[in-house]
Amino acid sequence: MKSIQRSLSLGLISVLLLVGLLLVQTSLWLFEAGLRRNLASDLRAETEGLLLALVQGREGFKLDSSRLNPRYQRAFSGHYFRIDLPDRSWRSRSVWDAEPQWPTANGLADALVDGPQEQRLLSYRAEYRRDGQAIAISVARDYTPILKSFAQVRLGGLGLVGVALLVFLLLQRYAVRLAMRPLERARQQIAQLQQGQRQQLDIRAPVELQPLVDQINHLLAHTDDTLKRSRHALGNLGHALKTPLAVLGSLTRREELAALPELQAGLREQLDQIQQRVSRELGRARLAGEVLPGGYFHCEDELAALFETLKMIHRRELDLRWQVPEGCRLPWDREDMLELLGNLLDNACKFARSAVSLRIERTPDGYLIRVEDDGPGIPEHRREAVLERGIRLDERAEGHGLGLGIVRDILAAWNGRLALSQSTLGGLQAEVYLPTQTRGKASGT
Repeated sequence: MKSIQRSLSLGLISVLLLVGLLLVQTSLWLFEAGLRRNLASDLRAETEGLLLALVQGREGFKLDSSRLNPRYQRAFSGHYFRIDLPDRSWRSRSVWDAEPQWPTANGLADALVDGPQEQRLLSYRAEYRRDGQAIAISVARDYTPILKSFAQVRLGGLGLVGVALLVFLLLQRYAVRLAMRPLERARQQIAQLQQGQRQQLDIRAPVELQPLVDQINHLLAHTDDTLKRSRHALGNLGHALKTPLAVLGSLTRREELAALPELQAGLREQLDQIQQRVSRELGRARLAGEVLPGGYFHCEDELAALFETLKMIHRRELDLRWQVPEGCRLPWDREDMLELLGNLLDNACKFARSAVSLRIERTPDGYLIRVEDDGPGIPEHRREAVLERGIRLDERAEGHGLGLGIVRDILAAWNGRLALSQSTLGGLQAEVYLPTQTRGKASGT
């Protein structure tokens, strides 16, 4: 979400900055074009006034200074003129000893010309005929104050653009937050699905997200139904194979084969291997793998029922205890977790004298499960051997019965580890570590 907001903000800033600069520059250009048209009219009026200042004398045209504007008399006043006749010319005293580059074409000059004292001049030229004589009159006006005004306006416009950008950016961030709220809620609900806090997304969603929500809910329901059908099919397959294998086993014990002990032993060995291989593969296949949302193991609910079952199976005087964090929810499939804990606790109950305890702790990157008993335990030098046997389905470990194949398969599927040590109760402690970093974010405790 933050990356989307950042991208939108950068895009908005770029667009607004470009539009703002274009608006400021275009406005100044249009304003200056209008101003130049007005100044062109004024300068033309000045040329006409200067034409009237030319009077006919005995020796031809002469310039009547009394008809001149006083600003043409003041040095560097910013108003200048030059009158050219075929045989003579006049220029204003205000230009002093400077010689601007007067325009050669009629009308307003396109470019500014350099004037005295670093002035920039806007010039205009007009040609007239009077008494059969050609008269060219050029006038110029200092454009520097206007240029400075434009620079100030441009600076102020950029400041306004900056303020507008800031305001629009704040409004945009607020608008994006409002627009992203449905997506943020959907993201949170998907995280809750991951953590097992819900089984589906909210049915009520914004119109834009409703098709996505419906599709996700349909996919979740379809996946859950498919997994249930697969497990049922595997269970049926296991039961269907047990009967033919049992019949074949009974056939190997018939009297007809007693006379052939080598053949009978070979058939029994092969049937045992088939049974073990089928059981192993069915056990592997039934693992849920990535657990479905809503299918997590709720410790407080499931452990209460599991310990009640253990009390019914084993001695009632056995002290069974369990301790889990409040609100603990393990991010693994319920059936597989019951299988794992059930096997470990059942082994502990078989060999415990009076007490068995289960403790589940949350670690920074997973969960730690400890099953302890006060039984005879296993000597330290034999624990590794027992553990090695325990990871093989086709071997039956003595002692605590850690050779259960389903426990091995579950831990392999979940990248878990099993370690044996001395229990604080005096017997054996089976310590299982289950990481969660490869499964997405797990539920908090």
